[in-house]
Amino acid sequence: MRAIICERPGQFSMKEIDPPRPKPGEALVRIRRVGICGTDLHAFQGEQPYFTYPKILGHELCGEIAEVGGNSGGLKKGDPVVIVPYVACGKCIACRQGKTNCCAHLNLFGVQWDGGMQEYLSVPVSHLIRTERLNFDQMAMIECLGIGAHAVRRAQIRKGELALVIGAGPIGMSVMQFAKEAGAKVIAMDILRDKLQFCRDHFDVDRVVDGRGDAIAEVGAITKGEYLTVVFDATGNAKSMMNAINFVAHGGRLVLLSVVKDNITYHDPDFHRREMTLVSSRNATREDMEHAIRSVEEGKVDATSFITHRASFDQMIDVFGSWLKPETGVIKAVVEL
Repeated sequence: MRAIICERPGQFSMKEIDPPRPKPGEALVRIRRVGICGTDLHAFQGEQPYFTYPKILGHELCGEIAEVGGNSGGLKKGDPVVIVPYVACGKCIACRQGKTNCCAHLNLFGVQWDGGMQEYLSVPVSHLIRTERLNFDQMAMIECLGIGAHAVRRAQIRKGELALVIGAGPIGMSVMQFAKEAGAKVIAMDILRDKLQFCRDHFDVDRVVDGRGDAIAEVGAITKGEYLTVVFDATGNAKSMMNAINFVAHGGRLVLLSVVKDNITYHDPDFHRREMTLVSSRNATREDMEHAIRSVEEGKVDATSFITHRASFDQMIDVFGSWLKPETGVIKAVVEL
């Protein structure tokens, strides 16, 4: 079978490899869609933590079961499935608390393990979610949406609360939608005006703030100088992640979704006087992804409007580099198999 391998930063190759042989408790899945995530882009650029080369990328995955043995979930050949890409040890302190998303020994398809940029993938049956009400494009976005759902759950949003989401990429857009679903009012902030307009048009955000201006003053005016009790940063930019403290109200929460290969620092008097809660949000759980599926099925969350670019498996290597360029207008790209 064919696989696309990231040999080293900046280099892909298409190779013929042996198809996987499922072990007991695993299913062979024919991959149908691969969503391209910031993790994939950063890995290609050599900027992704927890990463070694060569690697087959891809963790936003869905497909059809090609082969499966007996299983308690009733999964069978031909079932359309979303893949939960986080494989936890089940034994560490995080897993014992049900926090499998931050397992001390976590393996993620496309990061620690080879991912879905190949025609077939062997997956534990416990990490497959069958859904027959969504199409493949919607299914491929569930992992991304699950990250937004998890961050909103971590934030413990209250109905009527005003939330600021910094960064209008796919993860930020996911956060906006689940914050709205939780009953919050949402301010979207980005440095690209077209993305802010996109959030207005598709996700019913309540306000937008252009990050190129005096955003602190603008948010201060919106909130009458009190700022926000909950702020999310989904930029993947260390400077933005550090600046985000300036938007947090006294007693507020700052939720950081991005991982950067850098140090994040805050001036302690500014942090301490707010008695601010600083929260990291990593990955998602199966429950978050199931929540995302229900929300899409019920029409509460839009899974596909932010898919702006797509390519076939054969085209991917040639076009991938263009997806790194802001001028191409990429919000989310998918690869079709």
